[in-house]
Formats: sequence, structure tokens, C-alpha cells
Amino acid sequence: MNDLDWVPDGIDTNIPSVARTYDYLLGGAHNLAVDRAMGEQMLKVLPSARDLVRLNRAFLRRAVSFLVQQGVRQFLDIGSGIPTVGNVHEIVRALDPSCRVVYVDKDPVAVAHSRMILAGDDTTAAVQADIRQPEDVLGRPEVRGLLDFDQPVAVLMLLVVHFIRHDEDAPGMLARYRDRLSPGGYFVISHATADHRVHTMRKAADTLQESRSKDNLVYRSHEEVSELFTGFDLVEPGVTGFALWRPDGMGSISDRPDDNTQVWVGVGRKPAVGSR
Repeated sequence: MNDLDWVPDGIDTNIPSVARTYDYLLGGAHNLAVDRAMGEQMLKVLPSARDLVRLNRAFLRRAVSFLVQQGVRQFLDIGSGIPTVGNVHEIVRALDPSCRVVYVDKDPVAVAHSRMILAGDDTTAAVQADIRQPEDVLGRPEVRGLLDFDQPVAVLMLLVVHFIRHDEDAPGMLARYRDRLSPGGYFVISHATADHRVHTMRKAADTLQESRSKDNLVYRSHEEVSELFTGFDLVEPGVTGFALWRPDGMGSISDRPDDNTQVWVGVGRKPAVGSR
């Protein structure tokens, strides 16, 4: 794409963006040459990168569909990236048009494009904010105006928690979101790991760090990802590979077994007080 009218003023188009690179790997059109270059470099060290992001999207579809079936009608998607086909509001609205969705991302391009797509839709919103600042995210007028935290809300954090450094205390940070949820609210997390393909995944993290992107991958083990669900009751099958969480046959599973567990995922439900 040569027309950069969709890029907000003040964006350095010489620095790659994780959100735009993800869009490129998914086959989207809202990415720049620098993002495509980073995507191609990532494919050199992790050839299945395109399949991995597609498996993550397939997990997203299955997870939010499950949540609608459980009666959830409010969704807070943090680290939402650039909207593409099969975004959260499209999935949940097909099941119940009354669903409300707020997208949150720190990337101004992702937020600007989200707002363009959602213009005129008064049951969705896009907010530029950082997952590392829970009170700021939860206090935004768009969030407070659309989502009623006295009723069940699903907080989605797909492929975003692995950008939180170990010294930033991800479990403590996520607990601040958990504490705002009412009983019956949900957490959905997907998180890249180096439990498998250790050398390859380290090279992938190095590629991102060398790209001048401001984001660095921080891998967590199965045990560490499980810790992020402290205070929640895990939905079966618990913390597992993203392709193995309730696969339904629609592009859910890769023919390469290692792909299926390259990202740990889980869906947790906040129990009623005193029910545990």
C-alpha cells in the first residue's frame, strides 16, 4: 500500500510496528514497507509465523463464541491491533447483536484505523491506552460508557501479555483487571512460549529486538502462564496449546504438532465470592 493517508500524523514510518506486522502476516493491507520487512525477517527464523497468527485468530473465534454461549455480552479487547476480518465485534454480533465491544491498543495506527471502521457504531469503541496502566484503561470514558462492570465482562488479552517484562510484574498487573470484574466475568489470554523450539523462539525474539521496534518478546512457561489466571476458575481444558483449546475443525489445528503448542492459552471465569 503506497497511500499513507490512513497513517496518523507524527508516526515514524521508518520504525516497524508489532500491530502492523501482525496485520501483514495475516494478509492484511494496513502495513508499511518496514513492517513487511520485519515480517519477512521473522518468517526466515520462524517459517510457520503466518500459520501461528492464523491459529491465534482461530482460537479467538472459538473463545469469544464460547463466551457468548455462556451469556457474556460485554468484551474488552486489550492489545487488539489493527482490525481485520473476523474481529471480535463481528464474531459476537453474528451470535447476538446486543454485544458491546471496546478495543484497546497503544499503537496509534491501530486505534485510528479501528475508529475509522467503527465510525457510526455506538456499541463499539477504540481507545489508545497501554495494558500496563489498568486504572487508565478501565477509567476511560469509552470503557465506562459502554461496559457495565457490575455485569459479566470478558477481558481479552491475546498475544499482548508477552510484551510485559518480568520486572513489570504481569501477575500483579493483571490482578488489577481481575479485581474490577464481577463474578461471572472472564479472562482470555494467549501467550507465546519458548517451552518448545527454544532456539528458534529465541531467534524470533532477537529479530524483534533488532528491528528498532519498542516491543520485546518475553516468553513465559506453561506454569507462568497458568499463574496469570490466579483467582479464576479455568474452563476446560485449562491452559493448553492454542490449537488444542476446543478445536472445531475449522482451521483449528496445524499439521505440524509443534505449531499447536507454540502459544499457551486459557479461559478463566471469576467465581462468586466464597464459592471456591
